[in-house]
Amino acid sequence: MKSVADIPKEFKDTAAIFIALGDEHRQRILLAFEKGEQLNILQIASTTTLSRTAVTHHLKVLRQSGVLNSEKKGKEVFFWINRPLVMNAMERVLTYIRNAT
Repeated sequence: MKSVADIPKEFKDTAAIFIALGDEHRQRILLAFEKGEQLNILQIASTTTLSRTAVTHHLKVLRQSGVLNSEKKGKEVFFWINRPLVMNAMERVLTYIRNAT
């Protein structure tokens, strides 16, 4: 058995992603996005029973983890899934699991 005192370099950036994706509300928010779609807070809030304040909180967690990107356009902030980052993190974990067995 090897020591797990140090997190492998490949996993350093994945913890925040998995924490963000571990919440059911944030998972539902991600499911609101179609491929390549950008949504603003009102559009996202309309897909859930959460308050706008709660949606804003969850969007902040998703953005800070890198799962979502955002851009202000006029008075609105639009969000979209950072597919390359999420897919890369998942692939690194899958590769580790494949190689560990």
